[in-house]
Amino acid sequence: MPIELDAIDRRILAALQRNGRLQNVELAKEVGLSPSPCLRRVKLLEDAGVINRYVALLDASKVGMGLTVFARVWLKGQDAKSVDDFNEAVKRLPEIVECHLMAGECDFLLRIVARDLDDYRRFQIEHLTRIKGVQSVKTDVPMQKVKFSTELPL
Repeated sequence: MPIELDAIDRRILAALQRNGRLQNVELAKEVGLSPSPCLRRVKLLEDAGVINRYVALLDASKVGMGLTVFARVWLKGQDAKSVDDFNEAVKRLPEIVECHLMAGECDFLLRIVARDLDDYRRFQIEHLTRIKGVQSVKTDVPMQKVKFSTELPL
């Protein structure tokens, strides 16, 4: 359930989404607060779970993971055990950076990173299709990244 955010909370969140390394003094200045109340608000947002964690966003191609693919997965069954087994297997595979249980044609949509197409094909054969309960996998290869953002509109 969403919590009530006022205009200052939204400015804090927007600033931290742009730069999670902002020092409290800089953040306070940017949102129009003194440092102490700003720090208190950030702590409340963290405690409420609005701010989950702070991360560094890497350039995948510069760390040798330049290919992103989207895989649609169909399971043999959609019962709770099959879904839970698939979820647990996916959590153990670092190449899968996003996994979504879907309503619609497929059961899951995955975003997977790999070095190149051969590397992905190996991953698909050796790991993805061997997950218990997987019936089929269809892979979509994007031709161009038009937009990528981690910022939520506030």
